[in-house]
Amino acid sequence: MWWFRGLHANLIAAWRGAGGGRLLLDAGCGTGGLLARLAAEAPASLRCGIELDPDACRVARDKSNAAIAAASVDRLPFADRSFDAIFSADVLCHRGVDERAALAEFRRCLKERGALVLNLPAYRWLYSTHDAAVDNARRYARGEVVALLAEAGFADIRAGYWNCILFPLMVARRKLGSALGASGASDVALLPAPLERLFVACLALEGGLRSAGLRFPFGGSILAVAVRP
Repeated sequence: MWWFRGLHANLIAAWRGAGGGRLLLDAGCGTGGLLARLAAEAPASLRCGIELDPDACRVARDKSNAAIAAASVDRLPFADRSFDAIFSADVLCHRGVDERAALAEFRRCLKERGALVLNLPAYRWLYSTHDAAVDNARRYARGEVVALLAEAGFADIRAGYWNCILFPLMVARRKLGSALGASGASDVALLPAPLERLFVACLALEGGLRSAGLRFPFGGSILAVAVRP
């Protein structure tokens, strides 16, 4: 699906930009899509994942061939300074997750100069039936994410919006759908092939512009990278 392809590409590009590393954790790995992508793009890496749902853990193991544990981001089952990089995509926003506890755990488990790569949904005003369906309790502004990371003791913090080109469509769907009494289900679903190709191309264009140094003033998500000093 276009969304996950773009998300994983952004996370991996941010990780490479922060120096890469071999020992990797996906904190909140779901069914293992990012870990499978990392296996293809960084085959020498040692990959671990955690996920609360035992069924998702089993799928993630089969899909990614990574070491997967059933655990919470609020209490990671790893020793101090275990990882070169930690990924966490759309997890801190979940109901039941303690943002500050999770960030403290990420910092604890990163090696010195290890990188944290986060993705989070943008803008409180964009909260919709989709967020309720996927158990999101929070959406963020860029400045809030930077402040949370600084408070948790991270350094070299970089954060910016993405999914800018398609943002007007996202706003229309989320807000108009809520106004019209949408079903309450997530709107993340596979689209007809021509739209999938178009949306993939839009996110690829954004990725190229971001690599060239362009910062987008708005977007549906926030990508952040920070370093444990």
